[in-house]
Amino acid sequence: MKPIRLPEPPSPTMGVPEIFENGANSVIRRAVVIGNGFPGSENQSLGLVRSLGLYDKHVLFRVTRPRGGINDWLHWLPISLHKLLYYIIRRIYSYLRFIASRRRRLAPLPSEKGGSVGLSSILEADSKRIVNMARESYEKDGPLLVVASGRDTISVASSIKRLASEKVFLVQIQHPRSDLSRFDLVVTPHHDYYPLTPQAQEQVPRFLQRWITPREPPDEHVVLTVGALHQIDFAVLRSAASTWHDEFAPLPKPLLVVNIGGPSCHCRYGMDLAKQLCTFLTNVLVSCGSVRISFSNRTPEKVSNTIIKELANNPKVYIWDGQEPNPYMGHLAWGDAFVVTADSVSMISEACSTGKPVYVIGSERCTWKLAEFHKSLRERGVVRPFTGSEDISESWSYPPLNDTAEVARRVHEVLAERGLRVRP
Repeated sequence: MKPIRLPEPPSPTMGVPEIFENGANSVIRRAVVIGNGFPGSENQSLGLVRSLGLYDKHVLFRVTRPRGGINDWLHWLPISLHKLLYYIIRRIYSYLRFIASRRRRLAPLPSEKGGSVGLSSILEADSKRIVNMARESYEKDGPLLVVASGRDTISVASSIKRLASEKVFLVQIQHPRSDLSRFDLVVTPHHDYYPLTPQAQEQVPRFLQRWITPREPPDEHVVLTVGALHQIDFAVLRSAASTWHDEFAPLPKPLLVVNIGGPSCHCRYGMDLAKQLCTFLTNVLVSCGSVRISFSNRTPEKVSNTIIKELANNPKVYIWDGQEPNPYMGHLAWGDAFVVTADSVSMISEACSTGKPVYVIGSERCTWKLAEFHKSLRERGVVRPFTGSEDISESWSYPPLNDTAEVARRVHEVLAERGLRVRP
């Protein structure tokens, strides 16, 4: 009788069935993204989820503040308190209208989105919903990956971790300004720790220093990046190059792409920068085959109008009017060089992920953490200041910023330390 030959144990290189590992509950198969309604913030969470291979297996929840009117004065409050105060104010206003009109029935005023604002709209309801999702699907789908970004998502994300700590793995993007132990991992740029530098300590009055975040150096919970996370990688650029081929392939080279954001509290500018940009672009046109200009939704109308007036009639220049499909991805894929205003960490980070020349205008107007961000990019040789004397046909390169992939790699490492892994 021939001996019974048992099958060989699975090879590590071919993957180990879950039965040989810690069981089905050691595998993360889906994600929840908690956003705040701002593309620059949500894009970071979506970029990480994409890099982990879970983009097609995620659900987006959004925590948004009421906007307009008195809300512009309440935005500094924690979002739950902001919503509660807004609800109370609306109810009082509605009651006063009721008294004035002698109505018998009290009806809430419609919200900006057409619904009514009630206590159920306070964000704790979202945390409970996500916790229930994690608990109900744990046996079948394993732990839930939760990725949140932005100040307004902190309380709901940390509540989820507190209520279902063993069933979720929580990644908070951007420094949460709270106890880091409330999160499994915090992803934040180096310049978020600028307040700890001697230079920053000199800029902040002593009585305010204890309120400046962060107050301690990064610990094991923190993954530091150079810039912002995003969804741009070579696969995305290849796809965009194919999608926009017919429009961009015939353009004369080199193609200079100009991305214009808008002033912020740490990077203030107006007509002066617009006029300077027009002068510099006019100077470099001789070395350009084509120039494509795009504005963001934060660009002041007076800035965009000035640039349109000065450059729109030049045959080499095309300015996107915001009506046709957004060519942003096509610009990243087909652009030979980029000029980006200094206010946007996201647009600069995405341009620097291409490895192509990136020129920044307005960085000398930046202060505080944003100035530190630009300093770090210049020291790495990733960007150069736009002076108007550049030869755009001259190409130079650098190791592309790869923050999103590096953070995804760190997430895998931390999960492995806990006996977990991601399986799309």
